[in-house]
Amino acid sequence: MSTDSKTVVVTGGGTGIGKAIAYSLAEDGHRVAIAGRRADVLRDAADAWKGPHAILAHEVDVADRDSVRKLFHWAASTLGSIDVLVNSAGVNIPNRTMQAMHDEQWDHVMNVNATGAYNCLRAVLPQMRQRRDGIIVNISSIAGIRVTQIGGVAYTASKFAVSALGLAVALETAGEGVRITNIYPGEVETPILDKRPTPVSREHRERILQPDDVAAMVLAVIRLPARAHVPELIIKPTSQPYG
Repeated sequence: MSTDSKTVVVTGGGTGIGKAIAYSLAEDGHRVAIAGRRADVLRDAADAWKGPHAILAHEVDVADRDSVRKLFHWAASTLGSIDVLVNSAGVNIPNRTMQAMHDEQWDHVMNVNATGAYNCLRAVLPQMRQRRDGIIVNISSIAGIRVTQIGGVAYTASKFAVSALGLAVALETAGEGVRITNIYPGEVETPILDKRPTPVSREHRERILQPDDVAAMVLAVIRLPARAHVPELIIKPTSQPYG
């Protein structure tokens, strides 16, 4: 492995954007562990990777603090110090209006998307601050900086929370060597599209972002020297309006 290789934990790493990020970073020579709720999905993603260095996998429910603590205890004992955390776990629901949504659905989306990112950041940040070095990448969404009807009430609120969390903690740690980046993807061809109230056509899926497009941005951020910090980064399909 390269002397520049880093140890990386990617939540939501079994599918979609998280899986693409894990593969991209492993291809670049980093030591990568993926985490998520479904052991079979994680195992399939790890086994499908055919690079020279294995991708490790561990179950986690990011909304459960005890589960998150167990993940990072395992990661520390298996990988050593965690250089990079990528918060990519996320969910949405079909009932996206205030009228249609149930209270339990609001709680679920907020607990996974917002509190889940907080739990993981909270778990890994102390070791980064102690070393005065570390990178945290939050996969937020354009829905976290622009309100549209596509994302829905709960998802939009949760992603605004993730965006604010990243920026606030980045301010707090600015002089401590820890760099936090929020990435705001537009529409991406991932399994979360299956939760849309209206089915998404094959043609639409082909013209929007692919997970590898977002992974390329994460790789670019991680490759930057320690003197350089990208607080926010927007990537969207050419066909998707912005503003």
